Amino acid sequence: MADDKNKVTDKAGEIAKNIWLAGVGAYGRAVDEAQGRLEKAGVEPPKLFRELVKAGAALEDEARDAIEAGSAARHSVEDRINRVRENFNLQRPARGEDLLALHEKIDRLANRVDALTDALSSSGTVKTARKAPAKKKKAPARAKKSPAKKRPAAKKPQAAKKTPARRKTN
Repeated sequence: MADDKNKVTDKAGEIAKNIWLAGVGAYGRAVDEAQGRLEKAGVEPPKLFRELVKAGAALEDEARDAIEAGSAARHSVEDRINRVRENFNLQRPARGEDLLALHEKIDRLANRVDALTDALSSSGTVKTARKAPAKKKKAPARAKKSPAKKRPAAKKPQAAKKTPARRKTN
């Protein structure tokens, strides 16, 4: 039995020694290859440098072409957007003052429609049921102008149809 233990121990020792020698051999081979490449690179640096410069110049040209193509595409898109804005008069975004002026114009038009409706209904031409005015959104907290005053409805129907006189608007 002791003999079997010695054989196993000897076998394990031999395997460990072979593993160690394999590692040392791999290290030696790596050192030899590194020295060979270093010697080869010492002889050929100008050639290697020229090849790298040539490859870099080619990449630079490709990058410039790509940048110019991207820039041209961006300008083309910007030109199209500007043409659409010109067609729809959208050169700048709406400001608060513009929205307030728009609300005032809508109020004036609504008042004129109410006045015309009252005039037509009092003349007997049109019979309509009055609806409550729709609630509007609050405008920004700025000085508000008073809405245009309603014209009083005509008290007596006229014999000939006349359209009410128009007021000049902005």
